[in-house]
Amino acid sequence: MDDSILRLYPAPSCAVPLRGCYLAERVHELGSPDDPFVYANFVSSLDGRIAIDDAKQGLSHVPSELTSAHDFRLFLELQAQADCLITHAGYLRAIAEHRLDDILQVGIRSETLDLAKWRVAQGLAAQPAIVVASASLDFVIPESVAQHGQRVFIATVRAADAKRVVDLERRGYQVIVAGDGRWVEGRPLLQALGGLGFKRFYLLAGPLMLGTMLRQHMLSRLYVTMSHQLIGGEQFDTIIKGVRLGDAGRLDLRCAYYDAPAADRPGQFFLRFEAATR
Repeated sequence: MDDSILRLYPAPSCAVPLRGCYLAERVHELGSPDDPFVYANFVSSLDGRIAIDDAKQGLSHVPSELTSAHDFRLFLELQAQADCLITHAGYLRAIAEHRLDDILQVGIRSETLDLAKWRVAQGLAAQPAIVVASASLDFVIPESVAQHGQRVFIATVRAADAKRVVDLERRGYQVIVAGDGRWVEGRPLLQALGGLGFKRFYLLAGPLMLGTMLRQHMLSRLYVTMSHQLIGGEQFDTIIKGVRLGDAGRLDLRCAYYDAPAADRPGQFFLRFEAATR
């Protein structure tokens, strides 16, 4: 992949290689256990769709027209720089039901072997740890996680089913209580993980986890791929849900790239925002 994209901001504009664009941001050097670096990445249409509900199955999925090889490459470059991936039970259930691909490992496909080599060259663990955020504890850990020797932590709420907690602990998973309400909360989760030495966290957990990180001023950076198309649909997900964020939702644009349209995809912007009120 030797395609180039156009950096629009900050000025002056210039063409840069797509491959290595997000690796060059050196995310893997940011953060500390006491001040963790938390980042997320979403792809969205112009009308704000990140997923569409399937009325027949009652499940949501990312529209195929939103996906592209360019966006996925940058997604993987961000993943390659994390100490820890924070995901959720819904994603693990989707893997088990073969509705979504398992992308919990870095550089295991032929076209991404360079990312595995890059990670080792930077002195990082071969694979990031996995944190599963779930109040219900209704999920199955993919076999790939054990096959690649990844550490696994389960984040749940104080009222979680005690029998399921005991079962998970018996299977060797460390359970972290990070919330007194219905959902896992960002601040206590990161405090616990920071105490274990983790510094950089990549969110693969959707709008609810993004919301708690923003509301508790724990999000450091947000990457958004803005696809130049309108999708529509009656039922859909957007980047954020829940009550209004107020100042916690303020973001500062720090970088913008333009990816020109091609026969197999519309044009798109690659945008990087920093949290304004962290």
